[in-house]
Amino acid sequence: MATGDGTDLGDELPARLQALPTWLISQVETRAHRLLTERLGAEGSRGYHVRLLAALAEFGPASQASLGRRTAMNRSDVVTAVNELVDQGLAERTGDPADRRRNIVTMTPAGQARLGRLDDVLAQVQDELLAPLSAPERAELTRLLTRILGHR
Repeated sequence: MATGDGTDLGDELPARLQALPTWLISQVETRAHRLLTERLGAEGSRGYHVRLLAALAEFGPASQASLGRRTAMNRSDVVTAVNELVDQGLAERTGDPADRRRNIVTMTPAGQARLGRLDDVLAQVQDELLAPLSAPERAELTRLLTRILGHR
């Protein structure tokens, strides 16, 4: 089993591991995470930034708590990532007039432009990670992974 980096796992890995979807998924996740971290970092961004900007683009201005729920991020990570987005001019944070304890986060035009560039980066990462698969196989993989994630 080739890893894509020139090594062949078949010579070193016990067959029982190669037969475990959980092991295979974890190995793919490791590679995907590395690719995403490298490519997003080259753009001055992190995965949390993509999550937050995508949620703001899709749902509009939101409280930090709402963003945390929509992006599956914990509260402290949301605060840190929003601070970074604000510092980069990609988002604005204002007090909620209906509840002074809450902040509302809004994406700026610069944030919209950054998200467009990050969408291109994400597409390139998908292409690199899934290069061995045809378009129908990629769609099937996405369908199956979505089904697994939806099962509780």
